[in-house]
Parts: sequence; C-alpha cells; structure tokens
Amino acid sequence: MATAVLPVIASDCAEAKTFVSYRSFSPFTPRALEPVGPQYLSHARRALRGRTWSEDERIQAELNVKNVEEEVVSEDEEEEDSAMLSRDPKEWKGQDHYRVLGLSKYRFKATDDQIRRAHRKKVLKHHPDKKAASGGLDDDGFFKCIQKAMEILSDPVKRRQYDSVDEGADVLPPGRKSKGNFFKQWGPVFAAEGRFSKRQPVPVLGDEKSIKTDVDHFYSFFYNFDSWRTFEYLDEDVPDDSDNRDNKRHVERKNKAARQKRKTEDTARLRKLVDDCLSLDPRVKMFKDMERKAKEQKKWEREADSRKAAEEAAKAKEEAARKAKEDEERAKEDKLNSKKAKESAKNAKKKHRRTVKASVKDSNYFVDGTVPAALIDSTLNDVDLILEKIDDVALVEFAQKLSETPDRAALKSVFVDTAARLVGAGKMSDADLKVLKA
Repeated sequence: MATAVLPVIASDCAEAKTFVSYRSFSPFTPRALEPVGPQYLSHARRALRGRTWSEDERIQAELNVKNVEEEVVSEDEEEEDSAMLSRDPKEWKGQDHYRVLGLSKYRFKATDDQIRRAHRKKVLKHHPDKKAASGGLDDDGFFKCIQKAMEILSDPVKRRQYDSVDEGADVLPPGRKSKGNFFKQWGPVFAAEGRFSKRQPVPVLGDEKSIKTDVDHFYSFFYNFDSWRTFEYLDEDVPDDSDNRDNKRHVERKNKAARQKRKTEDTARLRKLVDDCLSLDPRVKMFKDMERKAKEQKKWEREADSRKAAEEAAKAKEEAARKAKEDEERAKEDKLNSKKAKESAKNAKKKHRRTVKASVKDSNYFVDGTVPAALIDSTLNDVDLILEKIDDVALVEFAQKLSETPDRAALKSVFVDTAARLVGAGKMSDADLKVLKA
C-alpha cells in the first residue's frame, strides 16, 4: 500500500512560511469489523423474521414476562394464609413485612437482591390489574401491604428500625429444666441476639471442646454487649399538625420515654439471659473442676516435703518462742527501769520545785520587813507561772542557780532573768508577770 502524502499548503496561506513536515503518515492497517449491540441484534431480528418495529417489541415483551414468570415459579414460595391476605393495609405496623414478601426464612439476613426479587414476584401475583383481568375481585388491600413491606425493607434506616423489633427473628431460650444438647439449644439464641451488636464479628457459644479463653471471651462480650437496637418503629405516630405544637411535643416526649424504658428492659432481659446460660453451661463446671484439681495437685506436691518443712518450722518456732521470751523479759526490765527513771525524774522535779518555792520564802519574798499579803500572792503567782512554763532541763539549772545564790537581790535577779528568757521564747508574756519582770 502506498504511503499517504500530506497535501501541499498554498503559497498564499499564512501558515505556509512556518509549517514544517517532520514525517509522513504511517501505513494503513486493515481490520475486520463485526456489527454488535442490542440495536443491531434488534435490526437483524426484524430483518430475518420480517417483523415491524411494533411486532418485534410486543413479542419481546411477552418473552420477558414469560421468563420472569418462569423464574418466579422456579423459586420456593411460602404459603399465604387467608388472614395475611385479608390484612388491613392501614394496620401496617402490625404486619410481618418479611412474611408478606415471602422471606420469613431469611428475615434480617435477606439481601437487597432477594428483597427486590421477592417484591417483583408478589407484584406479578397480586397486582390488582392482573386479578381483574383473571376475573378476580379488584381488591388491592394486600397489594398495598406488599408495597408497604417493600418501602420498609428497601430503606436501610426503616429496615433497621423494623429489624430492631422483629420478633420473628427471635429465638426463645430453653427452659432451665429442658433436656437436650445445651449447645444446640442455646447457640441459636445468642446467634439471634448477636444481630444487634455494634461490634462485629460476634463470638459464638462454641461446643464442649471450646477452650476456657474462648468461653470467657464469649460471656464477657455478651455481659458488655453494645447494642444498636432501637425502638422507634413502635413509636406512636406524631400528629402532622403544625397548629398544635404542644400536642406534637407531648407525643415526642412520650415516645422518647417509651424507647428508653424498652431499652432498659431489653438490657435487663439480655443480662438475665446470659446469667441463665452461664449457670447451665457444662463447660463452666468442667473448668472449675479442672482448677480445683490443679490446686489439689499443687497442694499434693507441696506436701511431698511437708515433714521436713514442718520440722524446720517447729525448730524455728521454738527459737522464735525463746527469743520472744527473752525479748519480753528484756522489755519488762526496760519498762521497769523506765518506770523507775520516770519516778526518779518526777521526784527530782518535785524537789526542784520545792527548792524554787523555798528560796522565795527564805528570801522573805525579796523585801525587808513585813511582807504584804498582796505581794506574797503576786510573787507566788509569778513563781507558779515560771514553774509551769519552764522545761525540766532548765528547771534543774534554775534550781541549781537558786541554791548557789545566797544574796536576796541576786536571787531575785535569777528569777527575773529566767522569766525574761521565757518571755523571749514566747512561752508567756511580760504582762502575765506582776513582780518578777524586768
């Protein structure tokens, strides 16, 4: 195949002076083309069978309906009783939406695709136009129930609210005296309760071969269960009346209190459920027996050297008793000596106090001649105050100085100096003294 050449640019073109050709076109590559697509198939079908547009569309629509009906018939269909078919669509809150769509065996496990297919099946079966065409009664009550079920289950928020109160998915626990396999009876109960857990995955009950760690984790998980379960679905309908706001707020408060009460009751119910299961779990008793046997084994091992340890303990006890007796005798002796020392110190203190008071009396209360009674009282009060405030060591020195000072004036000076030191130490004030102050 010849190489394509770019056309020559006219000389009067503005780009003729600046245009530069670096290379020529690459060779063309032949490719085989095949018509595809739904439009081409539709055209080929009409051309092959000699149909018009309207004929082909009608025939294809009939085939699609037949395929859908065949698909519907091929699936298992739940039985529809007369009570469900005659439900009042206005009482939609009391209807079992999963059962209306034929999904009772799936319930909260039903996928979005299963819900869509079930809805399509029910619509094809119960559409009022189809009933009218087949000569049936033109009653669209159950059809409205189907539409309401689809509205609830196709909306994630509304479906979760309904799943929160769907009693059809609950599994009742066995009685405390129920016979049978514990794990087969209680396993489905907690599997059903686990659908409300915010934390996933939810641990399973297990079986008799489960290890203690897994069993402890299971009960800890459900004792600290974090539930997303809410009860808005059971709320009383709030009146859509903007003119009566007080009534609307009253209903909202009432609904909130009811939800909180149901939440509290549900928490208590689950707690009791876990308590009952734990009390009946055969593994718990088995683990306790194993722990008891392990303790007994350790005790037996410790008792292997018990005699030797007992002998050593007896010797140690005797030694401790001997030492304790010695310590007790020493303590008694120390206490006696301490008591004697205290008595001696007490007597010495009394003696020094007598010495102090005697020195005042012997010095005629520091005056010549007759001493007025008032002066005697004031002087003795000052002496008593000094004796009260002075400590034992200073009292000894004070009495020693008084005994070594025969002069009356010097004697009073000793009293005055001692009182001044006590005042300076903050043990008494100068105003407390009447006679012996500086």
